[in-house]
Amino acid sequence: MSETMTDRLTVSNDTRHLLAVRDFTARLARHVGFDPAEAQKIVSAIDEAVTNIIEHGYNRGERGSIELVAELDPERFRMVIRDTARVFNPESVPAPDMAEHVKSGRKKGLGLYMMRQFMDEVSYRYKDGAQNELTLVKYSRTKK
Repeated sequence: MSETMTDRLTVSNDTRHLLAVRDFTARLARHVGFDPAEAQKIVSAIDEAVTNIIEHGYNRGERGSIELVAELDPERFRMVIRDTARVFNPESVPAPDMAEHVKSGRKKGLGLYMMRQFMDEVSYRYKDGAQNELTLVKYSRTKK
């Protein structure tokens, strides 16, 4: 890959579309040149973000859409995820105490932690008073 590429996918807020999100993300991560292990981490982070929007952002039965916009170049994979669900700022959630999390036997609640571990940058903004925008960035080895 020698230049910047942009691609996008829009899905409704239904878990049936998660396979399309994973396939879209995997294809783009491979296009940038990430090895299979790093590509899988990117896919997992994006999948977790979209799953959280679907499961927690919208009220049951409420229709909405989720737009994924990828901006790729030889140095980075950047995915911007936009939705019109309820406002939720992931930056307000502190990192979990992993020892306590394991001790309590909780099986959920590590999505944001995983995104932060797998990606180099995770940022959020509420755009134009009407839209959540989550940006996840992973730099290629040449950038680090």
